[in-house]
Amino acid sequence: MLEGDIPLSGLPRFREAIHGFEFEEGAVCRVRLSFTMDSQRRRIVTGELRAPVDLECQRCMNAMRETLVSEFTLGLVTSDEQAQQLPKELEPFLTDDFSADLWSMCEDELLLVLPPFPLHARSECPAREDLEAYEADPEPAKPDTTSDENPFSVLAGLKTKKH
Repeated sequence: MLEGDIPLSGLPRFREAIHGFEFEEGAVCRVRLSFTMDSQRRRIVTGELRAPVDLECQRCMNAMRETLVSEFTLGLVTSDEQAQQLPKELEPFLTDDFSADLWSMCEDELLLVLPPFPLHARSECPAREDLEAYEADPEPAKPDTTSDENPFSVLAGLKTKKH
């Protein structure tokens, strides 16, 4: 088992993906990795990542605090052929014969759990009042059903008129 922290400032692709929002000074990704081999002698990494970040809410465009969590199981492979032979429950991670870039692996996993459209919870979003002003009433007006008039009676009158 390997446990530790990776400074978010050391993950350049991840920093770029969250659109320039600053991390708190000293913000880290908490990492827990476990290394095993299965019955076919495949190298397997099981891990969990937790990273607190500020993302841009796509509703109000303000910062929102989110803790990204990733739980994953990867098969370490050295070629595309090995990757194709992995069972479906294992995602491939390409390495060389003797080492794996664990920072890159963790950065990839964080990128995969980034929400495509981060949003505050509706009740917590500063734009909630503006949104409610534009939404239709939850109870649409019911048509007056007491009238016995046929809505197509106008068309019947056109049918009997001569031009």
